[in-house]
Amino acid sequence: MIRFLRGWTTAFRWRIGLVLLVLIIVLLPQCMSIRMSDKAIAQYFANRSVKPTFGTVSNNGHTVHYARIGADSLPTVLFIHGSPGSWDAFIGFFTDSSLYNHAQLISVDRPGFGKSELGRPEKSLQAQAAAIAPLLRQKPATPKPIVVGHSLGGPVAVRLAMDYPEQVGGLVLVAPSIDPDLERGEWYRPIGAAFPVRYLLPTELDVSNREIMALKAELQAMRPLWSTIRVPVTVIQGTEDELVSPDNAAFARSMLQQATVTIQMIPGMNHFIPWRRPDLIRTAIRQQLSTNQSNFSTNKQP
Repeated sequence: MIRFLRGWTTAFRWRIGLVLLVLIIVLLPQCMSIRMSDKAIAQYFANRSVKPTFGTVSNNGHTVHYARIGADSLPTVLFIHGSPGSWDAFIGFFTDSSLYNHAQLISVDRPGFGKSELGRPEKSLQAQAAAIAPLLRQKPATPKPIVVGHSLGGPVAVRLAMDYPEQVGGLVLVAPSIDPDLERGEWYRPIGAAFPVRYLLPTELDVSNREIMALKAELQAMRPLWSTIRVPVTVIQGTEDELVSPDNAAFARSMLQQATVTIQMIPGMNHFIPWRRPDLIRTAIRQQLSTNQSNFSTNKQP
């Protein structure tokens, strides 16, 4: 009888654990940006004189969807969202004329999200970077692009700089998940990836869970490549970030030995800097645009 009760108790705890798991994954905001519908996006820009255009690029077995605003004769600023997310995580920047009048802004749906093969995760950061890399191609008369990455978009941005050094002119890393030793491996993730729980989750959360489970190994593989980065890097990190440890900023400083690094620790700030303090990102972008333009003009002189 006692053995039966213990077994029942274990089964009961397992069921409760599954229920709590689903609630945690569904309700816990992990840099989550609910994807806007096409109608909502059209309404967002309805009364604005400048509107984004949309397109896709195909490379390395993936087709990536993106939004673009600003002339293609201007320097590029490329935005990469976190996990889960979509290009519209940065939609507010597309309404800032002080940015799109001086740069071509491009924001992507990373593989597995939005309109970039939704539901098909790409766990390899190298493969994600390769899929996005065609958007870095610039006209010869413009400075190299600046890449902005938030959360898991941070290591994708870093991987672009590692793998395509001739096509990246600077990085703005916002609460980036870059230190493999700080990846916590939450207990509920393997359960969330198992049958049948995985099929009960919204598609974006399933993709997010599976790519986050692979992140530690991906970041570990990047360790030897950090010394190849020689472009300016700005790291913006909140001190009260409970989703990505603030110690990731210290990791960036320690690894970027060949780059000019600016670390901004924001007191009291959580993980959601793109929505709560977009001004910090705008300022970092403008500073890098100015620096890149100055260096580009100097290098052009005979």
